[in-house]
Amino acid sequence: MKLPQQHRFPWNLDWNLLRTFMVVVEQRGISKAAIFLGLKQPTISAALKRLEQAFGKTLVIRKPNEFSTTRAGQVLYAECTGIFGTVSQLPSIIAEEKGELRGHLSIAITSSVISPHFDAFLNSFSITHPKVTYTFSVFDSDEVEKMVTLNRASFGICLLSAIPKNLDTTVLYRESFGLFCGARHRLFHASSIALGDLEGEPFVAFQTEAKDGPLEAISQLRARLNLSRNWRGVSSSLNEIRRMIMANIGIGALPLHVARQDVEAGHIRQLPPYDGLPEVDIYLVNNPTRRHSEAEAMFLDAIVADMANMGLAERTYGL
Repeated sequence: MKLPQQHRFPWNLDWNLLRTFMVVVEQRGISKAAIFLGLKQPTISAALKRLEQAFGKTLVIRKPNEFSTTRAGQVLYAECTGIFGTVSQLPSIIAEEKGELRGHLSIAITSSVISPHFDAFLNSFSITHPKVTYTFSVFDSDEVEKMVTLNRASFGICLLSAIPKNLDTTVLYRESFGLFCGARHRLFHASSIALGDLEGEPFVAFQTEAKDGPLEAISQLRARLNLSRNWRGVSSSLNEIRRMIMANIGIGALPLHVARQDVEAGHIRQLPPYDGLPEVDIYLVNNPTRRHSEAEAMFLDAIVADMANMGLAERTYGL
C-alpha cells in the first residue's frame, strides 16, 4: 500500500535543496549563493525551482536588483536553519563514548572579550578534560545571538541590547567604559583636563552605541559632555576603535581594564569624567532547545556554577 502524499514527501524530497535554499536566503541572491557553494549559477537556479515545485509555492521573489522571500520562503528558511543546526550537532553526539570526556565546543564570541576569570575557567576545564576541543569564532554581537539561536554554536559570548526570550543568559562579567585620547591629541600632555575641554571634540564610536543598542550609555555620556554631534569614525571592532583613538581620528570609549596596558605604555590617556562611568554586561548565551552533547552540557554546568560561586562583584572590571 502506498503512503499518503504527506508521508511520501520526506522520502521524495532531495534534502540538499533545503541547504541550498538556506544559503540563497542568507547570501541574498543566487549569484552569491553559487560563489559561496562553489557551484554554477544555473545549478542554484535549477535547485530553487525544484524546491518550489516540491512545495507548490513561490519561495523567492527574483527581480533585477531586488531579492526577497515570500511568506512561505520565510517559514521554510526558519525550518531549514533548525534542521541545519541539528545536523551540525551529529558528529559530536555520535563521537560521545564512555570514559574520558570527549567532544567539541563551538563558541561564537564578540571581539576583544577580555576576562581573567573566564580565562581561568577555560584553563581549569581544559586541564580537567584534555580531550575536549574548541573553536572560537568572532562575530558582531547580534550575529553571535543569531548563531546561538540557529544552533550553529554551542554557546555565545556577547553584548545584548535586550534579553532574548528564546535564549538563556548569564552575565559573564561587567566592564566600565571610559573616554580616551591618543598621544597625538592636543589634550594628551595637558597638566589638567576639565570637562569643558571636551566640548565639540570629534569622536569615534562603536556601531552598537546607537539608540537602543547595548552601548547606548556611551552615546548618552558623549551627549552630556557636548562632544561633536557627528562621529568621525565607526567600527564594530574594539581593536579598530583603539586604532582610531591612537591615530587621533577622534576620542573614543574603551573598557577601562582593556585600555590599562595602553595607558601604562603611554599610547593613550584617559579623559574625564572618572566617576559614574557607563557599565556594560557581557553575557554567556545558551539555546535551551539545543540538544547538548555531553561536553557542552558539562561545560555549561561548570561555568554557571563557577560564576555563581564567584559573584558578579568579583567579575566587575573597572579602574
